[in-house]
Formats: sequence, C-alpha cells, structure tokens
Amino acid sequence: MLIEDVKAQLESQLPDCEFYVQGDGSHFEVTAVGVAFEGLNAVKKQQLVYGALTAQIADGSVHALIIKTYTPSEWESR
Repeated sequence: MLIEDVKAQLESQLPDCEFYVQGDGSHFEVTAVGVAFEGLNAVKKQQLVYGALTAQIADGSVHALIIKTYTPSEWESR
C-alpha cells in the first residue's frame, strides 16, 4: 500500500484532521492532528485512527501501524 493511499483513506474517514504518514509496504507511522481528538483519552484517539483503516488492516494491506495523535493545541505546544 502506498503512503498516499493510507493518507487518502484517513482523510476520507476523519476529514477534520491533518495526517502525516511515513512508511512503506504494509508498515506505517501516522501522526494525526485534529479537533476530533479533543476530550478523548489516548486509547480513544488511537481507536479513531484504527477505525479509519479497519478494512486495510483486515486485508493485510496495513500490517504494522504506529499512531501518534494530537489535538491542535497539543500539536502547537509540541
């Protein structure tokens, strides 16, 4: 799977977020920034991103996934 494909899938499922995707083949690292993460704990934030890639994880297109999530204020103070 291509980085562009992963990013497009994430953007279609979570349109109010920005995504920075790295990786190749079936191993990816996703950094997600968005208001969708406001008020959520770390597990719930990651579940949102995993949920957007459920089909790709199930069919093996995405095998390994590292997720970092930030609200806009967390991203700015980083």
